[in-house]
Amino acid sequence: MLEIGSLVDGKYKILNKVGQGGMSVVYLAMNEKANKQWAVKEVRKDGVLDFESVKQGLVAETDILKKLNHPNLPSIIDVIDQDDSFIIIMDYIQGNSLNRALDEFGAQPQELVIDWAKQLCDVLGYLHSRTPAIIYRDMKPANVMLKPDGNVMLIDFGTAREYKEKNLADTTCLGTVGYAAPEQFGGMGQTDARTDIYCLGATLYHLVTGMNPCEPPYEIKPIREINPTLSSGLERIIQKCTQRNPEDRYQSCAELMYALEHYEEIDDIHRKKQKKQLSKFIVSAAMTVVLGITSAVSYMAAENKKSENYDEILRVATETADYYEAILTDSTKTDAYLQFNEYLIDDFVLTKEEGHQLIQLRSGLDQKKASGFSENINVLENLRLNNPEGYQDVCYEIGSTFLFYYDLNIDRDRYSNAAKWFEGSKEKYAIAEIYCDIANCLELINQYNGSKIKQTEKMYEEYGSLWEMIQELKGKADEFDSVDSKLQVWNEINGMINTNIAPFLEVTDKTELTNLLNVISEDAGKVNKSVIEEDIKALQNSITETIKKIDSAIE
Repeated sequence: MLEIGSLVDGKYKILNKVGQGGMSVVYLAMNEKANKQWAVKEVRKDGVLDFESVKQGLVAETDILKKLNHPNLPSIIDVIDQDDSFIIIMDYIQGNSLNRALDEFGAQPQELVIDWAKQLCDVLGYLHSRTPAIIYRDMKPANVMLKPDGNVMLIDFGTAREYKEKNLADTTCLGTVGYAAPEQFGGMGQTDARTDIYCLGATLYHLVTGMNPCEPPYEIKPIREINPTLSSGLERIIQKCTQRNPEDRYQSCAELMYALEHYEEIDDIHRKKQKKQLSKFIVSAAMTVVLGITSAVSYMAAENKKSENYDEILRVATETADYYEAILTDSTKTDAYLQFNEYLIDDFVLTKEEGHQLIQLRSGLDQKKASGFSENINVLENLRLNNPEGYQDVCYEIGSTFLFYYDLNIDRDRYSNAAKWFEGSKEKYAIAEIYCDIANCLELINQYNGSKIKQTEKMYEEYGSLWEMIQELKGKADEFDSVDSKLQVWNEINGMINTNIAPFLEVTDKTELTNLLNVISEDAGKVNKSVIEEDIKALQNSITETIKKIDSAIE
């Protein structure tokens, strides 16, 4: 095994072991020159019975991954073939497998499962579109990593294969019993894209019901027999994915993606509502003139077309211009705003340029008219007037992005930018009002601190107010369901105390400061174990350093 602190290939410093399987050990390593962490997967010759066969499989896996580039797939950086071991350097993926989530919490929320399903369907569609197509063949919760940002990564390509059209059947049975499609068992046909669709359906069944298809009764039942509150639309999708005959399944990931995006439309409840609405329409239509009927139908067709365009633009969006186009297509829906916001902080940093792209929404977006001239559309005002609750959600999320991710070191500037958005969400989010108050307080402190006339007394009054707001902020964080949101606020409180120890000691005492920090540290130690422990430890270590600074300031 590799030693902690040793260098691999002269540049990858082993930090610690993060996982171990039957044949391999995975380490976290740091390339100190590049200041980036990587995962190092080591397979040792003395730990495997048939090392050469295993090595050939690993070479095949790395050869496949090297050709791929997708946000939901890890990248292979380096392969090191040594006499006694085979080492793969790849992306380090923070998070835990969906299998761990199932073990700890059982069935997962339907909305989350559908979101994960869309991401997995997208990555499978990408694999199937390669030349030749790549068939993954081992989709299961254990092979899907859930990252802190809520996105998933597909790992372990040990059973993947390139599709060969003339193969009548696969030569080996690969995959995991329970999730594997019937054709993955010898002599029952060649695996193709529909095989992955079956495996994904079995995975969704496990995630949404908590029932493992690898365990008795070894079957995939209609999901509402297990939980009647689940969507009948999702039930139909899973049932179709897991048909024994490949011809009866979705024939492509594009078909499956469309169904996932419209699962509510095939739900029984939705169908009943549609029938009821249709009946009302027929009665009222009989009482109107033909011109009125034609106008209504034309309007509905236009609205449906607009909705289709909106969904399609968002589905393929890869850059800022795409999200702007979706927002202009329908500025009253929140999806485009929120997905644009998530796109900009995918790397957990909002640069000044990206911040300007969000600020542009407040100035309005230019839309070309049929005449060729551009018209400025106040998209946020359209959202506020037509969807007030959605407007507040958008303002709160973008405000949080500026507060927690903006690439500025000065608290006053971060809060000032964030407050412009939080103002629009104060009615719905009480914590947004606290953030706005903190922004005003920091601005006054800056004015008093920079004034030619000494206004120390007023400045410390504001620090007294700021200390009260920080305590109120802690109380609001306790009400959050999201552990990630709690961690963000706790880190913010610790950071603000750390950078303002001297003035805070003028308006309160050491005991109050350290008590609040110790309570946060204790609360962090009690949070849900599905959260990455490194984040909790990092916060607790940072709090310890802040308390040491407080002690030093007193001395």
